[in-house]
Amino acid sequence: MNIILQIQGGIGKCVMATAVCEAIKKQHPEDQLIVLSGYPDVFLNNPHVYRAFGYTRFSYFYDEFIEGKEYKIMAHDPYVETAHVRQDEHLIKTWCEMNEIPYNGEKPNIHLSLAEIDFFGSKITSDKPILVIHPNGGGDTNMKYSWTRDLPSNVVVQVIEHFRKKYNIIHIKREDQSKYDHTFPFLESIRAAAVLIHISSKRLFIDSFAQHIAAAINKPSTVCWVGTKPVVFGYDMHDNILANPETRKPDLRNSVYTRFSFGGDIFENPYNKETEVFNVDKIIKSLEA
Repeated sequence: MNIILQIQGGIGKCVMATAVCEAIKKQHPEDQLIVLSGYPDVFLNNPHVYRAFGYTRFSYFYDEFIEGKEYKIMAHDPYVETAHVRQDEHLIKTWCEMNEIPYNGEKPNIHLSLAEIDFFGSKITSDKPILVIHPNGGGDTNMKYSWTRDLPSNVVVQVIEHFRKKYNIIHIKREDQSKYDHTFPFLESIRAAAVLIHISSKRLFIDSFAQHIAAAINKPSTVCWVGTKPVVFGYDMHDNILANPETRKPDLRNSVYTRFSFGGDIFENPYNKETEVFNVDKIIKSLEA
């Protein structure tokens, strides 16, 4: 039987889906698992995935996997499941169980080859240990800062200033996102980013794809949380730092299934100032541990 797992969402959601893939194959070891997503590179070398397709390249998909075949499609979005809206269990668990797949604590896994590590690693030269930061996530490309998940600039600047003499600080970012002084921008592929995280000494992330990749390659990191929860999207292996208590009542006029949107709706912001969001000393202490 062909089992088709379709994923709507970003890189981090695809990385989480690798745990779902493992759980599916445990339940259906003789069947072929085919993945449709926006980021098929996440599933390279994955022993649980027969084929991975991007949404722009799946010629003759129906002919190869559907017509005249036995198949099962898992395309429902876990973000609109009741269990996820409750925000009291991990998305991976919700995702498995809504498809009637037993969840036994499977974790994400990125399968890097030795050739990838050698190739991408050779391009990352550093005369100091590497501190990797990923302070801004996805969402609206017109927004430089999304309070829901991003690190406020005052936090990033203070962390950089504290560590820049002892570490080369590499900043995972998009071309359109802000650049910070005393850092090296990193705009490479998903697989290259995974190698960078693999060879780094310290890591400061938000709830975005880098923290999922770090978990997938067993690299404990400092992860900061504002409008999302580690119980839903995080991992116990990380040092998960929660934002300070809210300082103003948010206006939830646009909220539907979650209290806050990933995009950082300005009306929902529960802080008067960016400087109120995190205790910077706590973050620095975590990175120094």
